[in-house]
Amino acid sequence: MNQLQALLNDSLIRTQHVENAAIIHIKERNVCASTFGFNVPPENALNLIYAFHKNLLQVRRGGLYFKEKHYKCVRADEHSIYLQNPDGGLIVVKTKTFILVATYGVGMYPSVCVEAVEKLADYFREKGS
Repeated sequence: MNQLQALLNDSLIRTQHVENAAIIHIKERNVCASTFGFNVPPENALNLIYAFHKNLLQVRRGGLYFKEKHYKCVRADEHSIYLQNPDGGLIVVKTKTFILVATYGVGMYPSVCVEAVEKLADYFREKGS
């Protein structure tokens, strides 16, 4: 387990309100860490990168497909995108270097998931990432 995977487990999964998580390196356009068993296809990683850089208004209006599921947008700005569907939700937060992706399922509190992901993003921002 690398340091980024340990961060995902310690700061997100341990809350018990984050089902899965991944860190996407924006410049390298790939997943550099993810929780056990969470595979983010390359096209989904690119879609999340483009959501911030080119398609934010479109995401706000029409939602986003991630891993063959459609998510309705709850909030979208230049730093964060919050999405939900009947099975749970998707929290996507951008820092200078990374895009953090986290999912939550039925029975989990979206607010706890959001808070945990935003805190991890703040940590990366403080480190200059």
